[in-house]
Parts: sequence; structure tokens; C-alpha cells
Amino acid sequence: MDKKFKSNHNVVYSCCYHVVWCPKYRRKVLINGVDIRLKQILQSVASEFGANIREMEIMPDHVHVLVEIDPQFGIAKLLRYMKGRSSRLLRQEFSWLKSRLPTLWTNSYFCATVGGAPLEIIKQYIQNQKNI
Repeated sequence: MDKKFKSNHNVVYSCCYHVVWCPKYRRKVLINGVDIRLKQILQSVASEFGANIREMEIMPDHVHVLVEIDPQFGIAKLLRYMKGRSSRLLRQEFSWLKSRLPTLWTNSYFCATVGGAPLEIIKQYIQNQKNI
């Protein structure tokens, strides 16, 4: 398990979260290139805010992300940017999404810290989503 700590000016931390969220009505719209573009957008937002995506898988009707983020910035704030920007950009680039959904994402999400579980186990779980 990777025990490397990160730090900002005030805090030394290792905060990893397993996050899952779904499109509105759990519609299977994360297909036909939307999934690939979504990965790019999420990676870009994470980099912009100093987060590290350790693993990510896009299923047709939900998203799994294992992400490390500064606790002073916060996971809720990061997800707000990820979901907001991806919704706006994907609906601009894939106009068929506008006719299928009033908004791309639900307001809710699942979030769990993974400090107690070995990161490799969480990574394997996310990597194996398409095999389940």
C-alpha cells in the first residue's frame, strides 16, 4: 500500500475517497464516446485542483472514481466542479444528451474514505466493474 503523504502549507494528509455517481434517472448514456470524453474531463478537473485520480471506470449508467484530494479543498467541492463541468461540456459536445435528460447528473453521490482498506483492493474493485 502506498503510504506517501502529501502536504499543502498547513496540512500533511493522505485522503483517498471512493466516489460513485449516476446520470439522471440512471440512464445508460455514458456510451459511444461520452465515456472516453468524460474520463478526459474528470482528469483535467482533478489536475486543475491538485487532486490525483488513482483509478476510474465509466459504466454506461454510473461512474467510479478513486481520488486523493487535499482535505482543506474537500471532496464535495471537487465533485461539484467535476459534475458541473462534465455536464456542461458533454451536453455541448454530444447534443443527443440534451434530448435524453433535463440535466446530466443526479444531485446525489456515494462517497467513502478508503483509509481502512488497502488501495490495491479498491483499485481492483473499480477495474473489475465491467467484468461483473
